[in-house]
Amino acid sequence: MVSGAGGGGNDVQWCFSQVKGAIDDDVAEADIISTVEFNHSGELLATGDKGGRVVIFQQETENKSQPQCRSEYNVYSTFQSHEPEFDYLKSLEIEEKINKIRWLPQKNAAQFLLSTNDKTIKLWKISERDKRPEGYNLKEEDGRYRDATTITTLRVPVFRPMDLMVEASPRRVFANAHTYHINSISVNSDNETYLSADDLRINLWHLEITDRSFNIVDIKPANMEELTEVITAAEFHPHQCNTFVYSSSKGTIRLCDMRASALCDKHSKLFEEPEDPSNRSFFSEIISSISDVKFSHNGRYMMTRDYLSVKIWDINMENRPVETYQVHEYLRSKLCSLYENDCIFDKFECCWNGNDSVVMTGSYNNFFRMLDRTQRRDVTLEASRESCKPRQLLKPRRVCAGGKRKKDEISVDSLDFNKKILHTAWHPQENIIAVATTNNLYIFQEKVN
Repeated sequence: MVSGAGGGGNDVQWCFSQVKGAIDDDVAEADIISTVEFNHSGELLATGDKGGRVVIFQQETENKSQPQCRSEYNVYSTFQSHEPEFDYLKSLEIEEKINKIRWLPQKNAAQFLLSTNDKTIKLWKISERDKRPEGYNLKEEDGRYRDATTITTLRVPVFRPMDLMVEASPRRVFANAHTYHINSISVNSDNETYLSADDLRINLWHLEITDRSFNIVDIKPANMEELTEVITAAEFHPHQCNTFVYSSSKGTIRLCDMRASALCDKHSKLFEEPEDPSNRSFFSEIISSISDVKFSHNGRYMMTRDYLSVKIWDINMENRPVETYQVHEYLRSKLCSLYENDCIFDKFECCWNGNDSVVMTGSYNNFFRMLDRTQRRDVTLEASRESCKPRQLLKPRRVCAGGKRKKDEISVDSLDFNKKILHTAWHPQENIIAVATTNNLYIFQEKVN
């Protein structure tokens, strides 16, 4: 099928591992998953939802005597990251939905992550406690203070073992810096700063300083009627702390160098593919809007996702992508109805595997696509309740665009556009993937013989 994180040309067979979330067909709006992110080791997997909650899953340690029993992910911590707010000056409701989660590299026993809704970014500390102090002199075990006149002896407090507690505490709140909705956050490779991007501006923050940020990109025109494009995504280079990219609704990607000037309004490189005149249509501008941009782990390439395709760009070549993969070309004839039901504005994300040889992105009908760059092969897989038996192999799916339908093919007219996979994540070192359907998180892994 597709070669995997370990590299090499060996074909990976994917099998079902776990599914998280309720099975009901009646889905509460607050339970819809809005972001998925592995931490740098892959041991933790965080999801954010429309209800403002963050749920963290931890990979159980593998059983050496039973290698076929691959380590599973179980709930490690759940906390309410954001609450609904109201902007009284603008008479606007600010919803609690988590737009993005980004982990910081681990430096000590605790883990740190950034989470953001439309307006406010928070830095959370996730730490473990398995001991508690006992034997205070001035207070009882239940916390009540003792009468000082009754204290006749001096005790030395001791630590006693207790059941493991995982605590999530907000360490920093970065607010009031964005007029428009935040769509991206990205931690810099210097591990001291990060960027946040909204529709028209990108700000640079220091992780220790909450009361000010530096505006590094501002594309807001003096007259808003002259507005022609918005920022759709932004990311720092994985190794060069001065370099970042941002994508636009016009299908362009701009690479900026913060050494050139404090305000990066003039880009260093502009990546844009000329449009094929034969494909020009009323929907061309909408479907060329980039919904996600991701640097490869080695920093040499970047991947962009627009409505119908995934493109891989070499950062040394601006005039066209080095690779283009069609995700669901069979929908080109359906753009009119997708426009009417607003699906054409869906923002699909994409991700790389651990060694940048395979990319993954979502589609409709709970399909997701794996695109193998080395073998130039691709496969469509499905996240569904029907294939939920432990270690059950995922069967490749095929969509029939027209003409005579073969036995195993699915007609394009029978695709369910309410079932969509917008958010996916790939374990940084292993062939384990997390795929978010509406309110369920599916975890698939490489089949081990």
